[in-house]
Amino acid sequence: MNVYDFDKTIYPVDSTAQFYLWCLRRYPACRRTLPFTAWAFFCMGTRLKTKTKSKEIFYRFLRHVPPEAPQLFWQEHIGDIRPWYYAQRRPDDLVISASPEFLLEPAARMLEFALIASPVEQATGKYRGENCHGPEKVRRFRAAFPDGRIDRFYSDSHSDDPLAALAREAFLVKGERLLPWRES
Repeated sequence: MNVYDFDKTIYPVDSTAQFYLWCLRRYPACRRTLPFTAWAFFCMGTRLKTKTKSKEIFYRFLRHVPPEAPQLFWQEHIGDIRPWYYAQRRPDDLVISASPEFLLEPAARMLEFALIASPVEQATGKYRGENCHGPEKVRRFRAAFPDGRIDRFYSDSHSDDPLAALAREAFLVKGERLLPWRES
């Protein structure tokens, strides 16, 4: 199987940030949470709170977003998936991402890939487990696919070194360029 990170890998930007800005335009009540957004980024930048706790503060905007919003978002943005992904996609592709599961599920259905992502309650923004980042991606992969073998792995970030180490081949994604992991 081929395994991919999502944001800035097969999707050119951070999907959560783009979804947030999209929600601010469509659901004006989200603007009430702007002070919390600023506080969340301050906490994350200064490490005053954990990444998970900071993200929960940021996700307060979700309280003002209807349940169908992720589906509507992807109806507008699915065409932004990088062309190189379409050229090589396979039926057994797996995306492992730190983005919220509820946000990426519509994209996973549209593109027909399996998904492992951060377990975040859409209505509240609260985590139901660990943020799916770094070594947590390996733990979640092994839990879902105990005997799984990764043929090729793709990511934009060395924070995914633990998952890249499991792959026969790994590639660092820089825009449309795919660089061998160990040489990057």
